[in-house]
Amino acid sequence: DEMCTTYIAKCRCGKGASFHFTNNILPEEVVENIYCPEDSANISFDSSTMINDNGWIIEYNMELAKFVCSKKLDVEEDEVTPEFIFDNGYATWKELYPGEQKESLADRIRLKELSKIDPKKYFAEIKDWANSRMKRLKAEGWRKARNIA
Repeated sequence: DEMCTTYIAKCRCGKGASFHFTNNILPEEVVENIYCPEDSANISFDSSTMINDNGWIIEYNMELAKFVCSKKLDVEEDEVTPEFIFDNGYATWKELYPGEQKESLADRIRLKELSKIDPKKYFAEIKDWANSRMKRLKAEGWRKARNIA
């Protein structure tokens, strides 16, 4: 069982994103700032502390991340990068991308109704929906979608 906490960080415009911290290795404070696609256009990107996921930017407290990871994981401080933190789930979106659950809710409601009417068609449609959705998310450039087969 993998322990994790959920934390909501907000862009300065007020848009929020839920975060997942695998095994609680890193504390919430490691997420210094997030910037939504509209606000990220107005900041200077620093690849040593930030990761860009399809226009959303997460700025990490790298000093804290390097210290904690080097103590709790079998890694050297210089191996701890924004990509390492995000892609390994130590401080990453709870969803595949911010707002995913809300955006896919209508589809899930429609499919649930179909399951009551035509279970066979439901299973075919949910499989097609999941596959085409992943293809679309990969094509859009979401980091977490790239890592799913």
